Amino acid sequence: MTLATPTHCPYCSLQCGLNLQQAGGALTVVERPDFPVNRGALCIKGQTSADLLHSAERLTTPLVRDSKSGELRPATWDEALDMVAAALIAAQAKYGTDAVGVFGGGSLTNEKAYQLGKFARVALRTSTIDYNGRFCMSSAAAANLRAFGLDRGLPFPLEDIAGTDCILLIGSNLAETMPPAQRYFTEQRERGGSLIVVDPRATPTARNATLHLQPLPGTDLALALGLIHIAVQKGYIDQPFIDERTTGWPQVQAISMEYMPHRVERITGVPAKQLYEAARLIGEAPTGMVLTARGAEQHSKGTDTVSAWINLALALGKAGRAHCGYGCLTGQGNGQGGREHGQKADQLPGYRKIDDPVARAYVAGVWGVDPNSLPGPGPSAYELLDSLGEPSGVRALLVMGSNPVISAPRAAHIEAKLRRLDCLIVADYFMSETAAIADVVLPSAQFAEEDGTMTNLEGRVIRRNKAVPPPSGSRTDLEILAELAKRLGHTEGFSSQPELVFEELRRASAGGPADYAGITYARIDAEYGVFWPCPEESHPGTPRMFEERFNTADGRARFVPVTHRAAAEEPDSEYPIWFTTGRVMAQYQSGTQTRRVDRLNEASPEAFVEMHPRLAKSLGITDGETVRVISRRGWVEVKVRIVSSIRPDLVFMPFHWGGKGRANSLTNPALDPTSRMPEFKLCAVRIERLVTTTD
Repeated sequence: MTLATPTHCPYCSLQCGLNLQQAGGALTVVERPDFPVNRGALCIKGQTSADLLHSAERLTTPLVRDSKSGELRPATWDEALDMVAAALIAAQAKYGTDAVGVFGGGSLTNEKAYQLGKFARVALRTSTIDYNGRFCMSSAAAANLRAFGLDRGLPFPLEDIAGTDCILLIGSNLAETMPPAQRYFTEQRERGGSLIVVDPRATPTARNATLHLQPLPGTDLALALGLIHIAVQKGYIDQPFIDERTTGWPQVQAISMEYMPHRVERITGVPAKQLYEAARLIGEAPTGMVLTARGAEQHSKGTDTVSAWINLALALGKAGRAHCGYGCLTGQGNGQGGREHGQKADQLPGYRKIDDPVARAYVAGVWGVDPNSLPGPGPSAYELLDSLGEPSGVRALLVMGSNPVISAPRAAHIEAKLRRLDCLIVADYFMSETAAIADVVLPSAQFAEEDGTMTNLEGRVIRRNKAVPPPSGSRTDLEILAELAKRLGHTEGFSSQPELVFEELRRASAGGPADYAGITYARIDAEYGVFWPCPEESHPGTPRMFEERFNTADGRARFVPVTHRAAAEEPDSEYPIWFTTGRVMAQYQSGTQTRRVDRLNEASPEAFVEMHPRLAKSLGITDGETVRVISRRGWVEVKVRIVSSIRPDLVFMPFHWGGKGRANSLTNPALDPTSRMPEFKLCAVRIERLVTTTD
């Protein structure tokens, strides 16, 4: 009998359980029905994930850019690592410690995220570290902290969704982005529950809803305020809950009175009749949940938008009790754990604030360094990237687990910045678009080739198990960091063994908001994951939070007064059309992994732009025609898909491809003032036909 290795899908934050089994000399994916999150179900990406391990495109030797030819050439590990260390030392000697930057990723294991943050602050002593998770969940995280005093994407397990009476889902297309999670929503509907979906596109998720609200992009905040207004008007407010478990309601109530249904209809385009129906469904339901995702969050007012939806949940008493609550549907595989242990510019392990003297002293004690040696907060992700190559900015950058050439807003500008660096170092297992312009490329191990832990969207810490060794010539990210640390004078404190790193992470997180002290590899294996906070090994973990108190000083949730405001950029006579981005089922994030899998490329081979028949007719465009889409920041050339599922004033484009199909060539880097989230979901464009003539 062939033994299978239990592990998890390398993609989204569900972290679906799967088994990897040897068959004919290759690993194949087989069902793992015992894991409670997906119960064996996998989407097409999970089904084909073993293909990543056998790809002919794997990087298996270090590459350095030849000074004469300008091309990347093979190098030994010693040559590559020596070159990296010399470049980092030279940049800091000439420009200061913050001239070296570190850019991480939400796909890194907890161990790697933790070690990368420690490497930046101890080995490099730089404040210039952030990660691509800033582009994913930062607005919801900031809103969670304001309202509840703690940020965990879902404060309850996914299974609770099936038992709630009404779900309000804002800005998510789960049917395509997290298909295995759909089973909980299906079960919820089968037992008589209702689902309200807020999305400017009639996605597969929206088409399965009890009620679909199709607002103008960027108006979700006004929509939430309008629903609070109606809830007050119709008597849906849970005053006993508000009095007993919250503060700040009078200010929020007063603001909501300005958002009468007819005004909200003018702002959002959602008919007042639908607003009343949505308020009735969630207001009269005995239990309910409000869930947001990137559609609501990736805006220059994303934090306030999420706060408005949290305010609605609190006003209705739909929080802090069974089958009730606000939750954020984290996107990246370790988007939750990746931000808890030190990759973010303002955080230390355990979700501690880096400018908190007590937190600095505690973590410095674990690390064996002087607290005064630790740098302070650094710039956010886009601000870090925008500083590249500037006299007072970053001159050398280490990128691990990210592909900003595709994923950053105003991507052509960021690509030019990356090219101007004194030294760009990329650790990856495929030649991403960012690796292709690097000065040094370090081939790293990937999922199933190393051990480690991840934290899924529920706050469940799970184990990634090693099934096969990495290809000869590649190394794990922990090994890379350990070798670089040695070259920078730190011969101790940077283990390459995942379990040893996790043991240190447990100590460093102990007592912090995200407390992993009681979680061990053995417990995770025995319990199908352990929910944080878990302060000691005898603690059962915390699947459900806030049932007795919120994580604030007085235990009460905070209403946060917010008002609607316009997007950073709106259509005008030169750029008259709204533009938004998103994902498709068969591709993932920047496509570094999925575009290496034949079956996924067959399903979704290239970029495209969706537009409504009415818009297409007004522009004289036919289905399948190639057009140029232009914003103030750049342009793309893609084929048109004419669909009736989108608003006539909006076009949609997935962001998984590069070249002429790079959606983020268009997007606006306007930042949320609190979360520093760029406004990915909204900008203004014009569309031009590409007319060819013949002689």
